[in-house]
Amino acid sequence: MQDIFEKIIDDSAVGTMATVKQNKPHSRYMTFIRKDLKLFTATSLETHKAEEIKANPYTHILLGYEGEGFGDKYVEYEGKAAINSTAELKNELWNSYLENWFNGPDDPDYVVLEITPVRIRIMNKTGAEPKTFEL
Repeated sequence: MQDIFEKIIDDSAVGTMATVKQNKPHSRYMTFIRKDLKLFTATSLETHKAEEIKANPYTHILLGYEGEGFGDKYVEYEGKAAINSTAELKNELWNSYLENWFNGPDDPDYVVLEITPVRIRIMNKTGAEPKTFEL
C-alpha cells in the first residue's frame, strides 16, 4: 500500500490542505514534497495557515484525483503539522518557483510545514475498498 501512496503523491504534488480557523474548516491548494510518509510544503510565517497550525496542528490533505471519474485513485492524508525553519530543510526544499514569494532561502518569513501522518487512506482504486494506513 505504501508504494501506491508514494506513486500518487509523487505524480500529483498539488492538493488541498485543510486546517481549522475559528472552529471551521479552511482549505487551500498547496504543493507538497514527499519524503517517506511525511509531507513538506513551503509557506510564510505571515499566512493564516501558519497561525492556524500554531493553534491546532492537525490537517487534512487530498492529493491525486485527476477528474476522470470513478476509479481515479486519490489519497486522504490526515496529519499533524509543525513549522520547521531549519536552514538545512529550507535550503533542501528551495526552488526558483518560491522566488515569487520569498527573497531566497534565508528569508525569515519562509518556513516549511512538516506534516507527519496520523492516517492515510487510498480511495477509489477501481474494484477495491478504501485502504487505511493507521500510524
